[in-house]
Amino acid sequence: MTTSSIPAERAAEFTLPERYATDRSSPMRWLVSRLKRYWAIVLLLLVGAISNGGLAAVVPIVIGDAFDAILETPPAVERLSGFVWIIIISQTIRSVLQFGRNFAAEWLGQLFERDVREELYISLLGKSMTFHSLQSVGETMARATNDVREINLMFNPGLNLVIGASIFLISPIFGAISIHPALALTPVLFLVAYFLSIWHYLGELRPVTAEVRRSFGALNSRLAEALDGIETVKGMAQEEEEVSRFEANVRAFRDAFVRQGFIEARFIPYLLMGVAFAGGLYHSLLLYQAGAISLGGVIGYFGLLGLFGFPTFTSLFAYSQVSLGLASAERILELINNETDLDQNVAGYTGPMQGAIEFRAVTFAYEDDDPALSEISVSIEPGQTIAVVGQTGVGKTSLVKLVNRTYDVTSGQVLVDGVDVRDWNLEALRRSISIIEQDVFLFSRSIADNIAFGHKEATREQVIEAAKQAQADDFITEFKDGYDTVIGERGVTLSGGQRQRLALARAFLTDPRVLILDDSTSAIDSATEDKIQRAIYAAAEGRTTLIITHRLSQIRWADQILVLRQGRMAALGTHEELLTSSPAYQRIFSE
Repeated sequence: MTTSSIPAERAAEFTLPERYATDRSSPMRWLVSRLKRYWAIVLLLLVGAISNGGLAAVVPIVIGDAFDAILETPPAVERLSGFVWIIIISQTIRSVLQFGRNFAAEWLGQLFERDVREELYISLLGKSMTFHSLQSVGETMARATNDVREINLMFNPGLNLVIGASIFLISPIFGAISIHPALALTPVLFLVAYFLSIWHYLGELRPVTAEVRRSFGALNSRLAEALDGIETVKGMAQEEEEVSRFEANVRAFRDAFVRQGFIEARFIPYLLMGVAFAGGLYHSLLLYQAGAISLGGVIGYFGLLGLFGFPTFTSLFAYSQVSLGLASAERILELINNETDLDQNVAGYTGPMQGAIEFRAVTFAYEDDDPALSEISVSIEPGQTIAVVGQTGVGKTSLVKLVNRTYDVTSGQVLVDGVDVRDWNLEALRRSISIIEQDVFLFSRSIADNIAFGHKEATREQVIEAAKQAQADDFITEFKDGYDTVIGERGVTLSGGQRQRLALARAFLTDPRVLILDDSTSAIDSATEDKIQRAIYAAAEGRTTLIITHRLSQIRWADQILVLRQGRMAALGTHEELLTSSPAYQRIFSE
């Protein structure tokens, strides 16, 4: 698939209408394709930079002329006021345009940060679960926050100073020519030597700045893992081990920065500027002795050479900032370009779902691993309840997640109402399927907002009714703020049973045609199990329900029980049938 632009039909689980197409074939082309949209701001930046460098050269030339006027016999004092006004007017204009240049650079950087952050965020939402399962959250966060910020800084102060410095390198050449054509020799030689040294400097710097960004991502990744698994770290008394690992990542990040500093410390243009000052002064004095230029010309010329100080000083960190920005752009683009096989299929089937499900010779494998499921063939009628059972690791969760295309089959077909799920409009498919998992994720929002997460238009009355159906209303109303109680990320302020009842309420509110319960009542205590069982039984009425469970009470009332063994279908039937005919099913309850 080409990455030269981003067509609307590009494979993704989720996309939004794009502001404009971008060229994703390389980091530089990607940035330039975004830059074209803001050509007016770029023009303001260039005009400000050119005028800043050009008008800066006016001051030393006018000072040289003023010096000559003073040395005249008698001194031409009456001309000095004219020189003063030239400096005042030119530098006022220069200040205004320089303000415009700095404003344009800052504006451009902020616009880029906003656009890149939006493009990256939409891209991440469009990635498949296979991608998110393999991608470190900490590494992703480092790219989504710090790397995006580096692109902003690449424009201002980075690119802003680079463009401004370039003009300061050129203006002394034209200023020198106005004094004497031969004086252009030193600025031209300095310009050539400067760019050669910068080329070599960037060649050394580029891999080091890439390592700085990579090591920061690794540092952030480890930190995120430690904080996400803080309960496990503390429970296993592994604080010292985690500190040691974090220190190792910090040292790697520090060492990369030290290597960058070592390269910057050997910045050659400082030496070149000193040589240019000495050579230029000597050359101008020779011309003065020969009567080719005046003493004011020598002073003005040396002032022009002084303009080289700005690009020499700023390029030390400006080019480093640009290099860091390009390294960050490469890391962000790598994330965006990471392909996904899942496609939201906007033009796909959107008809009302009845709930018939068929697994037709389904085989599924994660990436290049051995198949987690092999040749599964099962037909489920609308409204039926199917219990999926088997030992841990036989592929139960993988099977049910093929229904809503959390994953796509490796071979075979999963059909809903006789339509291949890949031919469904993905949003229409998922809005009619609700999955409640064992590890419930709740957002740092109010309880009401968490219940209504999949149904934003729900009224408070509907939210309360769904909570009552899930046997959650009693404990919610015990909180001081009731349904407005804000819970912590992942619901850490709630017990396991409470979190799962909120997830059940969320599912009831969306009124799905297919309900999937992935061991969703494992954390519910025996005191409330009967109530939850009745709630689930009521919810299953009229809906196709897939239940992954080890609870015999739930398995018994299923219409059919699918037994998996080593990724294959071992048996299918009712509880009574399987107890007499399936050794694999018997083994589950004998262990």
